[in-house]
Amino acid sequence: MQMIFLTALGVGGATIIGALIGFFFHNVSHKVNDIILSFAAGIMLAAAIIGLILPAVEATGESGIWWPIIGIFAGAMFLNAMDKVTPHLHKLSGVDIEEHKDNKNLDGALLFMLAVAIHNLPEGMAAGVGFAGEDTSAAITVAVGIALQNIPEGIITVSPLVMAGVKRGRAFLLAAVTGLIEVLGTFIGYSLAAVSTGLLPFALAFAGGTMLYIISDEMIPETHSHGYERTATYSLLIGFVVMLVMDTVL
Repeated sequence: MQMIFLTALGVGGATIIGALIGFFFHNVSHKVNDIILSFAAGIMLAAAIIGLILPAVEATGESGIWWPIIGIFAGAMFLNAMDKVTPHLHKLSGVDIEEHKDNKNLDGALLFMLAVAIHNLPEGMAAGVGFAGEDTSAAITVAVGIALQNIPEGIITVSPLVMAGVKRGRAFLLAAVTGLIEVLGTFIGYSLAAVSTGLLPFALAFAGGTMLYIISDEMIPETHSHGYERTATYSLLIGFVVMLVMDTVL
């Protein structure tokens, strides 16, 4: 349990650290934003595959591979359903190309909180679910990967808020809440996976599916919409390789 507690603090604290760094970025260009976000996407991609999906497949074997497959699609469909009623996190400061008609009466702050909850809770669950199994090294890989990508995520989250006129104290509070949500998700993921070891492969794949969905639906389109697609692609590859090396070392 001590490991889970430290993991929760590390994952949540990384977002807050990123937010603090973000205060020093007064005018983040699209190019820099795309590089940072793509690097985070690469780390997230490696963590999802190496630390979650592959362990799920290894746990079930060839005969039970349908469990991880179902888990991946279940995780993706869960976030897809949530996206119907919440805005995309990275578009709250600009124009949202999707319509969220059910949220017209909600103020910007509530929309922000809903978006953070939907997108960060599964990340926290992904960090905690792996510790319910026997492969601690894979669990550590996922936790470290999520923590690493939370730092640039915190930077690109708080900086636009400050530039948009949000007071620094409120911007930091919102960033802190995102960290707390991931802390909560870490404990939820661990608790659910620990209930039944038979559900662990599904839980691992579910968490991996949510991360793959975020990467494909949120992060890659955002980083390829400002004319820096090639740079963003290489930044993603660098993030993936960094996580790959860390998994090998750990």
